[in-house]
Amino acid sequence: MSTAWDTLITGATVFDGSGSPPRQEDIAIANGRIAARGIGLPPSQAAQVIDASGQWLMPGLLDIHTHLDLEVDLEPALPEVVRHGTTTVLFGNCSLGNCFGKQIEGDQNPIVDCFTRVENIPKKVLAKSVEAVTWDNTGDYLDHFGEIPLGPNVAAFVPHSMLRVEVMGLEASVTREPTEAELGEMERLLEQALQQGYLGLSTDGLPFHYLANAPNTDKRIPTQFASFKEMKRLLAVVRKYDRVWQTTPIIENRLKAFGYFALTSGRLFGKTLKTSALSVMEFVLAPKASNAFLGFARLMNSRLFKGNIHFQALGTNFRVWSDGIVSPLFEELDSTCELIALEYDDLEGRRALLNNPAWVERFRADWHHGRRGRNWAHFKAKLGMPDNLVVRDLERMVFDGAPVADWEGETLQSVSERLQRFQDGAADAARSDAEREAFSSFSLQVRDDADFMLGMLREYDRNFRYWIDVSNDGNRATLDFLLHPQAMPGFNDSGAHITNMAFYDSNLMSLKLAQQKGETTVATIVRRLTREPAAFFNLDVGSIEPGAQADITLVDPEKLAGWDTNDTREFIYRDLFEHQQMVNRPEGIVPLVLINGQVVWRDGAFDEALGSAVLGRALRAA
Repeated sequence: MSTAWDTLITGATVFDGSGSPPRQEDIAIANGRIAARGIGLPPSQAAQVIDASGQWLMPGLLDIHTHLDLEVDLEPALPEVVRHGTTTVLFGNCSLGNCFGKQIEGDQNPIVDCFTRVENIPKKVLAKSVEAVTWDNTGDYLDHFGEIPLGPNVAAFVPHSMLRVEVMGLEASVTREPTEAELGEMERLLEQALQQGYLGLSTDGLPFHYLANAPNTDKRIPTQFASFKEMKRLLAVVRKYDRVWQTTPIIENRLKAFGYFALTSGRLFGKTLKTSALSVMEFVLAPKASNAFLGFARLMNSRLFKGNIHFQALGTNFRVWSDGIVSPLFEELDSTCELIALEYDDLEGRRALLNNPAWVERFRADWHHGRRGRNWAHFKAKLGMPDNLVVRDLERMVFDGAPVADWEGETLQSVSERLQRFQDGAADAARSDAEREAFSSFSLQVRDDADFMLGMLREYDRNFRYWIDVSNDGNRATLDFLLHPQAMPGFNDSGAHITNMAFYDSNLMSLKLAQQKGETTVATIVRRLTREPAAFFNLDVGSIEPGAQADITLVDPEKLAGWDTNDTREFIYRDLFEHQQMVNRPEGIVPLVLINGQVVWRDGAFDEALGSAVLGRALRAA
């Protein structure tokens, strides 16, 4: 007997992405599209029927900020996002990407050079990504996604750093201004890409984003060498096509940052520029800092200025792991930045710095800056406006990969206090033979927390691991940011910082926090994770209306309510990278995911279609 539908999902509580209250209904799918919605749709008309009673059904979720462009050609299925109910990912963010191809010139390898320290991805992992590149222009880049077994849908920004490299070469892009001809060529390439369907232009202003290869390890990535004139001209092209500018703030000069953000204004610049900026969260050291950005966005988005800017909101606690001093956090301090700039395996180089008296003096000054003394920096920090956002409080650092088993799960502060007592003659301060041995071999007399960290680095280099919650600690203010009209949820940073972060869970955590307020709030968050960003970025996803592509996620509300994201973050070895990676793998929360009408994840297992069939699309902004 012939059937009208390929799949019928019955009995689900449906959040359709409109923000309207949920209702129980059935969803029919045919030929990869939503064919019908309603109550009591006949099961006899479907080739397969899926009972979703007690489950939430919603459009597939969007991850609006990733660096999965480095992974997608190695594993097109992108399984770590699919298991979280994400069916569309955006990449080419932070001015970085590979849409222009390898861009290798002589011994310069821009993809490796730019990504290594900015996104904390080891060079040998990045080298595998570069080897997979088969295109050399933006058009072929989007086209090639139809030739690989793509899992989620993908959409891309034109990355400004790589655009400068394409036109000027890497060395020139960080040593001089572009000529008029070069700037014109950048405009031409950008316009061509926007005509091909790119989302817009991504740039970056964070002061701790450095290149990774000599002779430029003391230079920031190319986008940061652009003048306001260059930015204004390129963004005029983005305005023309009603696309999006994705950026990060110039946090070392807040007035300059607000000046650049004012480019969103249609009143000041003739036409509104849609702007998506990073990021709002409750920083441990500056809990009210995000309020200034949100207040500025409210002003820019008013009738007076006719802007359209929002700040991306992280839906979970910002927990970052560090291996010794190697993490994105410590790029912010000049002294530790010097350590990180050395090659990953350059143990001798790091030891030489760690024992250099001049470097030690700089390190101690950086470590204590804003944290002690009667000075302006300390006063500003007390007011919640510190010069640095890197946490240097040992009480907030928790061992997770300790060199001594007794230390596992303890704060570095606890170990430091026992060590100081031991060094002062209290032999019983050591709790075990292993700890006594470690304390006895400690080469530095510890007077304060800077000494303890210095001693740990000298003793163990990268071979001690710990985490810090640098923002959204306890998620006290997270939901307020997720619901703020000048913010947009969906920021996960998936695929970046592979040894330091595991934010694949941010969308699910957003739903969990909303669940605690009730189904009305859940409906709002579903809209903010689906239909709202799809409309902002000009993409035809995020809906389950008849005719829409059938990208669907089911969530088990009972499992969601009982989940703690901190319990499911894992540090695993991935054969794909031949390297360790942070992931987050909650069980049972997402029982089912469909992409283009095809079941790709069901009851904790991937369907064989994921990674073998072309499912998602390269989305073209309309």
